[in-house]
Formats: sequence, structure tokens, C-alpha cells
Amino acid sequence: MKKRAVLSIAVCLAAVSACQASPGEKIEPGQPIPAAQRQAAPDLEGASLDGARLRLADYRGKVVVLNGWASWCGPCRAEAPELTAAQKHLAAKGVQFFGLNTDADSASGRAFQKEHGLPYPSLADPGGKHVLKFPRETVPLTGIPFTLVIDRSGHIAAVNPGTITEREVTDMVTPLIGGRTASR
Repeated sequence: MKKRAVLSIAVCLAAVSACQASPGEKIEPGQPIPAAQRQAAPDLEGASLDGARLRLADYRGKVVVLNGWASWCGPCRAEAPELTAAQKHLAAKGVQFFGLNTDADSASGRAFQKEHGLPYPSLADPGGKHVLKFPRETVPLTGIPFTLVIDRSGHIAAVNPGTITEREVTDMVTPLIGGRTASR
């Protein structure tokens, strides 16, 4: 438990120090970022929770929903079924979900992934080093969970700090996939 608390504090402090928005650069949660103001998402690469090589850039050409989470995070547990449902109905529209797991050990992340039936890969980020690669105003100050939507060209198109619902995910990606998408 002590490792989890230390990691949680480290991730939150890193997010606070790295995420201060400059004046005039405020990103409205869940709202689309105008194309001209979008910043490139970092090319995250490393081991998935299953040990396979995982690289965010491999999904270029798709809309990507990137969710930061940890197994010990209550709000992450609450939103897991929502993300699973969203992935299931958005996959056919060219939307790929991608998790960023901040657990100190992959075993906890794998157990969470199995328990919640997450149908998408998650990159292991035990020290929060991948979180720190994002432009400072895109990773929410609130820590985890957070959800970013990355457009087909690899730019951050929307940000949602905190817990997200299937409907909110659908609303965030719909402008990027063209047309309406029915939500359950």
C-alpha cells in the first residue's frame, strides 16, 4: 500500500508541475480543441501490461481515446465499464482506445484489466514518465483518471479530467469521426 501512495503522490506532483496552462491556453474539459490549436501527442512506446510492444504512433490514422488509470483508483474502477462500452460501439468507426496504466507493478494493472474486461491495450507507466511527455496543459491537474482524444493526425483534440461516461466519450469523438454516433 505504501508504494501505491508514494506513486500516487509522485504522479500528482508531476502532473501539477508539468500541467500549468499559460494564460489564454485554457482547455475546456470535454470540448473540442480547434484544429489550429491542437498540439502533437507524444509518441508513447513501451511494454503493454501483457508484455507486448505497444506504440501510440501505430494507431495514426485512427481517432484514439487515451485513458490514464490505475487499479487502486476508485473513479477509474467506476469508469471502466463506460470505457469498455464506448470502445465496443466506436471501434467500427475507426476509434481505438489506449490505456496508460500508472500502477507501480504490471500485475495489479493486468488484474484490473482482466477484472473489468478492458478490450483495449494499456501501456505500463509505473513511474509516470509517459504522462510527463504530454504538453503541460493537456494532462489534467487532477491526476487520474483522465481521458484525451487524439485525432487521426496524432494531435490532442479534446481533454477530459476525471471520470468519464460512455456518452461523454462519444460526444468527444463524434466531431472527429464525422457524423452522428448513437450511444447506449
